[in-house]
Amino acid sequence: MKLAEALAERAAASRRVEQLRARVIGSARYQEGEEPAENAAEILAQAGEVLDELERLIRQINRTNSTAVVEGGGTLMDALARRDVLRLRHSVLTSAADAAAGKGQHGVRQLRSELRILSALPVVELHARADVLAKELREVDTLIQRTNWEIDLIED
Repeated sequence: MKLAEALAERAAASRRVEQLRARVIGSARYQEGEEPAENAAEILAQAGEVLDELERLIRQINRTNSTAVVEGGGTLMDALARRDVLRLRHSVLTSAADAAAGKGQHGVRQLRSELRILSALPVVELHARADVLAKELREVDTLIQRTNWEIDLIED
């Protein structure tokens, strides 16, 4: 099985756990004299089985990520860490640029005698830096996606 397939299975298992959780909550109590909509104990047992499978997949995915070498050096785990930090850097820069540009603020001057609002940051430069980060983020993400389809999952 390829790593990308295991990632898809992990996502499906996570969704299934959330569905089972909702069903257990909905069936955990019922009114005296009536029957519950579903057997909460059976649903809880199903959730346990799915969680066991999810744990197995996560262990295999993490083991694979920490040993798989990506193009350009480093492991897949290193590339994932790089992608996460690039996303945060991009978010910080774009938020700073937007705030400095006054986006979302309603401070329009009515009269010449009112105080002007000035930018404390170079908006154009921040947007340019954010664009460079966005390009690097796309490249790292593409590398990760390609590697996910090339690398075999490490089995237990």
